[in-house]
Amino acid sequence: MTTPMTSSRRAGILLALVTAAISGVAVFLNADAVRAFGDATAYTTAKNLVAALVLLALVGAGSRTGARLTRPRTRGQWAGLAAIGVFGGSVPFVLFFEGLARADSAQAAFLHKTLLLWVAVLAMVFLGERLSGVHLVAIALLVVGQIGLVGGVGGFGSAEMMILGATVLWSVEVVVAKRLLAGVSSWTVGVARMGLGSLALMAWVLVRGDLGLLTSMTATQAGWVLLTGALLAGYVATWFAALQRALAVDVTAVLVLAAPLTAGLNAVANGAPLSPVRDWLLVVLAGGALVVWAAWRSQPEPVAVR
Repeated sequence: MTTPMTSSRRAGILLALVTAAISGVAVFLNADAVRAFGDATAYTTAKNLVAALVLLALVGAGSRTGARLTRPRTRGQWAGLAAIGVFGGSVPFVLFFEGLARADSAQAAFLHKTLLLWVAVLAMVFLGERLSGVHLVAIALLVVGQIGLVGGVGGFGSAEMMILGATVLWSVEVVVAKRLLAGVSSWTVGVARMGLGSLALMAWVLVRGDLGLLTSMTATQAGWVLLTGALLAGYVATWFAALQRALAVDVTAVLVLAAPLTAGLNAVANGAPLSPVRDWLLVVLAGGALVVWAAWRSQPEPVAVR
């Protein structure tokens, strides 16, 4: 018989699969969107602002969408939400997209997927999550598969270090968010991330004197911003909902399954051959399937946040 705790964890895994699907599409589209916009930081600011407005609209719709905000009860929760906004919704986005504009795309993809390794370590230390043998095998498959997909790991320059810095910040955000989600709704965390993050990004754009890039968008640029911003809102909503219900390491591992979807879309749209990376895609899929299987059959509730 399925217990409520197991049902919650399974719901988290299903939500993480939805997040991975959204991420796979978004990564595929973002490459063209950044090129259409020209300036990575301005594009990120506009896209994140759209995501924040979409989330607020869903919350405003209230019970019809199931979205609700919960008021933080402690100073620690207020501080955590502020940290999520700055170190989750603004600074790493600037680092990542500025680095992406200069770095090799394959290297960038691999560095971003190291999120799983950072989260695994931080979750064990700060959340008390335990990695089973199945976890270790799955993580190994996912990491090796990613290395194979990008054709190996080369040297790091300043652009790659920016992407790595963004990834580390996002891994810290996962741990902070997991703690917060024990006391506030996933919608509260998502709105704080994109709302406060967008305000910080707008301030940075003003400091740079680039506000004109946002007020003079072409129809094509606006279309890209609306599309990718809506996808980002869906990503944030499902991601934090998944994180609230399942282990941080599980939902982060499932997120890696976005890579095969992106590769498939690239093959269909751009004629990129899949045969050279087919075996590595299967390795990634095997690792993701192993995580899903282990979480689905697991009986214990994830370790409570201390």
